[in-house]
Amino acid sequence: MANTFKRKLSRNIGTSATAVGSYTVGASTQTTVIGLTCSNNTATAITVDVSLNDGSNDHFMVKTATVPSGGSLVVVGGDQKVVLETSDSVKVTSSAANSCDAIMSILEIT
Repeated sequence: MANTFKRKLSRNIGTSATAVGSYTVGASTQTTVIGLTCSNNTATAITVDVSLNDGSNDHFMVKTATVPSGGSLVVVGGDQKVVLETSDSVKVTSSAANSCDAIMSILEIT
């Protein structure tokens, strides 16, 4: 089994759910999210939803969390990790168009 650290990036996320870095866990792969940060790149506060999508349904990690202007929200980090299985993705939605950047750090085991 190979262990590979990777990062996935998405810029200017808006009001449509966006898979961070267009990343979906592939077959025969186990993925652990070791960090996920959402930042507000606008002059006003926004709210964000972050969910784990299992291929069919969204399961919220945070719902309508406020991110101040120029600030960030660490959704996953420190002692918390999130395990993803085949076909899973992490999606972010913002309350405003082109307002949120997301950085996700993962460990893939193949």
